[in-house]
Amino acid sequence: MFGFLIKKAFFDTWDHLLPAIGVNLLCIAVLAVPILLPPALAEVNVVVGIVALIAGILLLFVVFGGASVFSQAVVDYRSVEIRELLHGALAQYRTSLILGVLALVHLTLIAIALPVYTQMENLFGLFALAILFWLSVIWFLMWVYMYPIRGRLNANTGAVLKKAFLLVLDNPLFSLLVGLGAVFILVVSLFTAFLLPGIAGVMIWIHAAVKLRLYKYDYLEEHPGKGPIPWDELLYDDRERVGKRTLRGMIFPWKE
Repeated sequence: MFGFLIKKAFFDTWDHLLPAIGVNLLCIAVLAVPILLPPALAEVNVVVGIVALIAGILLLFVVFGGASVFSQAVVDYRSVEIRELLHGALAQYRTSLILGVLALVHLTLIAIALPVYTQMENLFGLFALAILFWLSVIWFLMWVYMYPIRGRLNANTGAVLKKAFLLVLDNPLFSLLVGLGAVFILVVSLFTAFLLPGIAGVMIWIHAAVKLRLYKYDYLEEHPGKGPIPWDELLYDDRERVGKRTLRGMIFPWKE
């Protein structure tokens, strides 16, 4: 199942290369706000600089909401347009803002707690650092699922957080691999200045992961208490849609 996830996410991104670049360009442009504006404003007033930083980060999360809607359409094999970014951002702005605030709170707590516990140099400090680390890992894996869950289940923010936690709890290894995959995509994106795969690539990856994983729960709902999940059967339609791909066909599709 995980192997097919890699294949699907890769070719979904490849098949929508130009729109994905457009999404990434918008994300890069918005990212420049919390990077460039706060230092300039901080020279005039530190508080204004901090407010600008927070506002820029929250704006970035709103754009992530638009990128999420775009990516869900890609993963679901629907026609997509860049203007869906705006519609998606407006449709999910409340959830995006709450997720942005939670991310800021998490980072602030880490920035405060990490130096304190590191300087303790005793067993309690080591224990506290371990707890902080694992809580941060769980939070990161939950965050990976939040936008896809919001898009697919149309749940409120509280339900999104709950379902994301349950999904991580029920699928720890899968969640870890999906999280590491997202990090890997971001690292690779550094070499293209985040043009490719970029944020669009990350969003397509996590949307594909949640789409395929939810088949498990649809199956269990219809067949409670049954044995192993028949992934070959559940993924049949998606495998047919993705089709058999080759490197030659990917670059020169008219030759196949």
